[in-house]
Amino acid sequence: MSRFFATGGSDSDSESSSEEAQIPLRQPAAPFSFSDDEEEVKRVVRSTKEKRYEELSNTIKNIRNYKKIKDMASILSSFEDLMRAYQKALPVISKEENGVTPRFYVRCIAELEDFINEVWEDRAGRKNLSKNNAKSLGQLRQRFRKYIKDFEEDLAKFRESPDQESEEEEEKIESEEEEVPEQKAVQFKKEVEKAKPARDDESDDSIDWGSDSESDSESSDDDNQYVNIRERFLKRTTEKEEKEDDGAEKKARKKVKEGKIRRKREEEDEEEGEWETVTKGPATSAEKPKMFAKDAEIDTPLVLNKLNEIMSARGKKRTDRRLQIELLYELKQIAQTHNLGNAVAVKIRFNIISAIFDYNPKVSEPMKLEYWQKLLLVMADLLQIILVSEDIKMSESVLEDQEEYDNPPYYIRGCPLTAVERLDDEFTKLLKECDPHSNDYVERLKDEIEVTKIIDSVRVYIERIGFSHEICRAYLRKIDHLYYKFDPIVLKKRKGELPPETHSSVEEMDKLCRYIYANDTTDRIRTRAILSHIYHHALHDNWFQARDLTLMSHLQETIHNADPSTLILYNRMMANLGLCAFRQGNVKDSHRCLVDLMVTGKPKELLAQGLLPQRQHERSAEQEKVEKQRQMPFHMHINLELLECVYLVSAMLLEIPYIAAHEFDARRRMISKTFYQQLRSSERQSLVGPPESMREHVVAAAKAMRCGNWQACSNFIVNKKMNAKVWDLFYEADRVREMLTRFIKEESLRTYLFTYSNVYSSISIPSLAQMYELPTGKVHSLISKMIINEELMASMDDPTETVVMHRSEPSRLQALSMQLADKVTNLVDANERIFEMKQGNFFQRGMLGNRDRMNYRNQGMGGSGNWGNQRRDNRNQRNRQQQQQRSQQQAIIEED
Repeated sequence: MSRFFATGGSDSDSESSSEEAQIPLRQPAAPFSFSDDEEEVKRVVRSTKEKRYEELSNTIKNIRNYKKIKDMASILSSFEDLMRAYQKALPVISKEENGVTPRFYVRCIAELEDFINEVWEDRAGRKNLSKNNAKSLGQLRQRFRKYIKDFEEDLAKFRESPDQESEEEEEKIESEEEEVPEQKAVQFKKEVEKAKPARDDESDDSIDWGSDSESDSESSDDDNQYVNIRERFLKRTTEKEEKEDDGAEKKARKKVKEGKIRRKREEEDEEEGEWETVTKGPATSAEKPKMFAKDAEIDTPLVLNKLNEIMSARGKKRTDRRLQIELLYELKQIAQTHNLGNAVAVKIRFNIISAIFDYNPKVSEPMKLEYWQKLLLVMADLLQIILVSEDIKMSESVLEDQEEYDNPPYYIRGCPLTAVERLDDEFTKLLKECDPHSNDYVERLKDEIEVTKIIDSVRVYIERIGFSHEICRAYLRKIDHLYYKFDPIVLKKRKGELPPETHSSVEEMDKLCRYIYANDTTDRIRTRAILSHIYHHALHDNWFQARDLTLMSHLQETIHNADPSTLILYNRMMANLGLCAFRQGNVKDSHRCLVDLMVTGKPKELLAQGLLPQRQHERSAEQEKVEKQRQMPFHMHINLELLECVYLVSAMLLEIPYIAAHEFDARRRMISKTFYQQLRSSERQSLVGPPESMREHVVAAAKAMRCGNWQACSNFIVNKKMNAKVWDLFYEADRVREMLTRFIKEESLRTYLFTYSNVYSSISIPSLAQMYELPTGKVHSLISKMIINEELMASMDDPTETVVMHRSEPSRLQALSMQLADKVTNLVDANERIFEMKQGNFFQRGMLGNRDRMNYRNQGMGGSGNWGNQRRDNRNQRNRQQQQQRSQQQAIIEED
């Protein structure tokens, strides 16, 4: 029997083989077939990691092959396969690699990114691509850019050291080097086994393949480790031990490598000599770099190069903004220590300002307070340097190649005005963020002193440069901090308490605004300057100047095309102008200014002092965010209760006498719709209690005025509660209260005469003056105006000082009868018009036959019938009559 089917041992072991190892075979040619089956069925156990990595490697090979021929469609499909394969391998990567992306995968992504960018930038080559490849390139670029967002950190690390191999790749290379000779040996053994013939134990003529020492060494251990053939096909029992040995070897190599890295770090620490403190903050792409070498010569070009290096990371995703600001401060200190000049100092400080602005990436949110304080200091320092150094010219028109730092005059690229404008916007955002009723708001409001000083400094610098447009912008920023502030010096000068030469805010506003009127080339700056100027005049009771400027500017016609912030300023101006007119006793003008603002019922939103809930639809988050950004700071608000009270009182003083004069007039109009609705809603109530709110006080005063009771009306309007809420908010509140009481007396007298004139035959003027506590001359003047305006049908008897009534006014029954007659007449006219129209249609459609209807239509269209001729004659006659009338009118005009 052949030894091939035995235990697989050598010739020396054949004698000791047992009978159990000898298995009879049916076919003599079985040894060769068994050898072939062994090669096919032999199982190689691989881990999941090897399977997943092999799949990734094969896909990467395909991508690299397709890149050589620029087959973009195949690259797109292979990239999709690569993403799916990596998704399958994620559990293995998280378990084996602790979630670290394999370096060969990162290398593939980096190479693919470079390839896509290269092809995309090659426009000429891209045009030569086929339609399918061009379409696939666009899809591949779009998907790839979305996909690599998760690998940005790994790509950044890889691009820093692309030639450095990871531990995994080194272990893989070493294992491959060890496995290659063994695989060759096994393959050679199989080839020998295929060629080796079957021989018996007793055969002497068999070819001895194992006689040489070389053949003994080449025989595999697999022939000696199995007791029988069954064990040859079973799973190897030593696989676990081999894995343990491989793991031990890997751990040993890993320890050696860690020891090398540790020794290298120790050597670097010994060279540096000190530890570095890691600052709290986001991860950075690199550690804090050393500013300069120890033996470096600090000069202007070196500092500027370092400044450009620091600012080149501006706006990048992995940039640590806090570290960037610290480096700039350190560079400023170095430049100051080595005395590199004011030009370099200005350039570094301007970049510090830009870095502080960049620290807060969200435009809608304010910056942190610590950086706000730094910003104020750096901005003040920058403007102080450029004001002292007259040879420094800083402008946006200076290009980077034209910058000069060595010889005066120094030219620096940058715009301090833009920086100041953004500083002002940040100040406004800080105020909006604070609670207006807290101490934090007061603390932030104190910073306005520093902000206005900075604006004044930049205004002086811009005036020295001489650009008119930038001067207008600087003046407008100054106006924005000045127009809403009340200056008591103005009223003291008006009273003569101060000399006329005393400088006040009105003179300064007039100077700034006049320059803008003359030199501004943009409508927006001029419009805002006019509105601010009117607001400031109205705030100081310069009613006629504010009114004339409003009428001459014609802003009412074009303001609807302005931006939202300018519309808000216009609404604020109109509100303040209405308050000014009321303080000056111009009740009608006050009502005209406030009616458009108050009739909408949304003065709070129109003045940008808050948001009201909408009934029809809710605001979106984005819309609400935008509207909150437009809100005015709390210290600039106009008191809405004061505004509403002034509007309602003005409406009462106008509406109540008008209602009394036109009580029975069917065509009576409403002067104030809001006040009329308040009055009617109060009249509908069955039980009315004492007034509590401001509106109820005004309605109660209106009811008392309708009866001519001026004392009750005055008590409802001017009392302790209304004083504390409304009237005490005015400057010189006593004068306003006296003026208001006088108006109430006069309008109550007019209402009394309108209501009860039909009762009297004559009224004594002195008795009226005593009743309303007015001078006799004032009462005489009021009644005379009423008679002249045909509001009161009466005449004055001067010797007796009485008013004689003519009793021309109809009684109540007569007035109602006249109203009924007018309505009946209108109804009859409407019915007749409707009847005539229906009758005409019936005549044309019902009474005429088809033939007659056709003749009628032809004649009506100007045919040859008599009907068409008659129409032409009538038309010519009307034209002649109109011509005669025009000639007569012309003759009358010439005679006059």
